[in-house]
Amino acid sequence: MALKPTLYKVELQLVDTDRDVYDSCHFTLAQHPSETQARMMVRLMVYALNYHRDLQFTKGLSTQDEPDIWQISPSLEIQSWIEVGQASPERMRKGISRSPKVQLYAYGSEVDVWWQKSESAFKALPHIEVYRFEHQQIEKLVELVAKKMHLTVSIGAGEMYINAADKEASVSLSRLL
Repeated sequence: MALKPTLYKVELQLVDTDRDVYDSCHFTLAQHPSETQARMMVRLMVYALNYHRDLQFTKGLSTQDEPDIWQISPSLEIQSWIEVGQASPERMRKGISRSPKVQLYAYGSEVDVWWQKSESAFKALPHIEVYRFEHQQIEKLVELVAKKMHLTVSIGAGEMYINAADKEASVSLSRLL
């Protein structure tokens, strides 16, 4: 019997002064059985950073033909291909061949080692952006996880501030490429 994902109800209040985006979203976020809560929260932060009405979570870890998040136009064209983690350049080529905008958001304690090994291969790829989250800050996001999450995410000047009831966290993002 296959393990089932853990489902979380999310109410997201988004204030993104960098892009002049102010919105409220309600959705169910699925945590794949092999996914950590830290990775799930990174996906949620990446969703907030790239929010658009056509942005959606995919099956992610369950399939190799889809990224973690993508933006599909009403005419069913992939507008944005977004991956989370320390993906290989080969994996990102799949997105490059299918979307005009490709982004990778790396996180984890080994990002520096991964980037040192992969940087030249990523630089050879067209139209890709690579970002990194600070590992210690991502670990603080796990403290905000609840079956029903009411989050306010404020984004400004490359910083994210997240409030959840009586808890809060901040996350910095830096661009690698």
